[in-house]
Amino acid sequence: MADSATRRVRVRAPELIGKGGWLNTGGEQYTLADLRGRIVVLDFWTFCCVNCLHVLDELRELEEKHRDTVVIIGVHSPKFAHEAEHRAVVDAVERYGVEHPVLDDPELATWKQYAVRAWPTLVVIDPEGYVVAQHAGEGHAHAIARLVEELESEHAAKGTLRRGDGPYVAPEPEPTVLRFPGKALALPGGNFLVSDTTRHQLVELAADAETVVRRLGSGVRGFTDGGAARAAFSEPQGLALLDDGSVVVADTVNHALRRLDLATGEVTTLAGTGRQWWQGSAVAGPAREVDLSSPWDVAVFGGRVWIAMAGVHQLWVYDPAEGTVAVAAGTTNEGLVDGPGPEAWFAQPSGLAATADRLWLADAETSALRWVDLDGAVHTAVGTGLFDFGHRDGPAEQALFQHPLGVTALPDGSVAVSDTYNHALRRYDPATGEVTTLATDVREPSDAVLVGDDIVVVESARHRLTRLRLPEEAVRVESVAHRTQRAATEVAPGALKLDIIFQAPAGQKLDTRYGPSTRLLVSSTPPELLVVGEGAGTDLSRALELNPAVTEGVLHVSAMAASCDDDPANEYPACHVHQQDWGVPVRLIEGGTDRLPLVLAGMDG
Repeated sequence: MADSATRRVRVRAPELIGKGGWLNTGGEQYTLADLRGRIVVLDFWTFCCVNCLHVLDELRELEEKHRDTVVIIGVHSPKFAHEAEHRAVVDAVERYGVEHPVLDDPELATWKQYAVRAWPTLVVIDPEGYVVAQHAGEGHAHAIARLVEELESEHAAKGTLRRGDGPYVAPEPEPTVLRFPGKALALPGGNFLVSDTTRHQLVELAADAETVVRRLGSGVRGFTDGGAARAAFSEPQGLALLDDGSVVVADTVNHALRRLDLATGEVTTLAGTGRQWWQGSAVAGPAREVDLSSPWDVAVFGGRVWIAMAGVHQLWVYDPAEGTVAVAAGTTNEGLVDGPGPEAWFAQPSGLAATADRLWLADAETSALRWVDLDGAVHTAVGTGLFDFGHRDGPAEQALFQHPLGVTALPDGSVAVSDTYNHALRRYDPATGEVTTLATDVREPSDAVLVGDDIVVVESARHRLTRLRLPEEAVRVESVAHRTQRAATEVAPGALKLDIIFQAPAGQKLDTRYGPSTRLLVSSTPPELLVVGEGAGTDLSRALELNPAVTEGVLHVSAMAASCDDDPANEYPACHVHQQDWGVPVRLIEGGTDRLPLVLAGMDG
């Protein structure tokens, strides 16, 4: 134990500061000194980011098991303008069941102090206030659990570990009929089915969109089939009607598709294992045997159920006749690239709507409206990429959304977009190429359904369905455009050394049994930024050359490393995949750095 303590690099942890203050602490404000004697895990997250939501789920077991020694603190660091609003952070903390203190840092002050470059990033601070590890991306919970056990033993022996209750104080529950509803479906009889996401249920409402007819699901997070009272979901979202009259449900945090029999209330599992898909997992096969990743919405198009697989930036299909699933479009790289399905890039596709010849999709992280044609090719109607967003009407090539989660086909061939972070309902007309605003002041709309001449909007952050008359004229709004507020890294033009820092967790080694266990993919926006170094490879270091004629841009870096238990006696060692995507804004200036280190796991020596 002493040996690992001596080897471990320790850096004094900067103070925790955030203009928005602390949540989930009963009003108390904390400093690092108040937490001395505890092992602190900082989780740098933002609520738009599906990978951050995966990490919240990964940390639940650690949080429960080490509640008397470990304090997890979410440091909320916004990407979108809406995420810098304090009320929105308060909502997100409840929406996603965050059961630890959260520091609201709208100006990214603590993010900058800790030199964080990506969402999500986890930083471990020992009981004496030193940073001992940093991990970017997903798949690190096992490594942190092992490090926590080491730190518990080491600091118990030194007398520097303090056990006891943590600073978490649960907020008072609110008595609303729905709680952060996600998606809605108009049922054949005139009622509505709504995914009551935060309460892990489906709710059937009468035609008035207010009166509860029945609740489906126990209301406790879980993954259980059975009747209406026994079945369990975990943050369900998308809903679609199948030809047999049943409903398919995107059970997001269970990484599964479920089937609801409307007549009996019986819930069964159609697809998914309950485990999250990782690089190397199967991408097609019998639906109950293939892992999925945060399915967010579903729609029937061309006789198959299309799945917005937000967790891996892809579209998948479920074939009800064959009982199989397969990838239909997307590479798992995050971004905005059109073309044939297998070559397209998405960024958290979160809303789907099918017409006879198009599958429309809301691509949340690129603030884009996109569509798939009958041949499976992907096109973009509105949106330019990961870093531009806002509320701007006009020609599609200039129009801007902000993290839309829903899309609804309208009878005239146009579509309504639930423009979530703009609190607006927008319209795109393919005939004219124009974007207009239909309604404002709908709080975080996440979906909408058409009922006659009305549109019923899921006002997620007002916990209700809201009926609006479809206006003949658009609403005029002030144009606003934003770019992501992260500071650019100043780099020298010419040669730039890219280093991905990865140290296998204690007791593990890189898994090389089947060839290289690491992968690195590099690209840039604009593409002219990179003269040398673009593409895929297995080495975690790469020599890049940046074009001096391009003054600023974004380096897109995706890294993966697989490690396994290092025990020769164990014939079947447990293996873990660590992966992360970075979008690093860079500015080229003389005298800038010639090395860019990105920490996947460990510390940059």
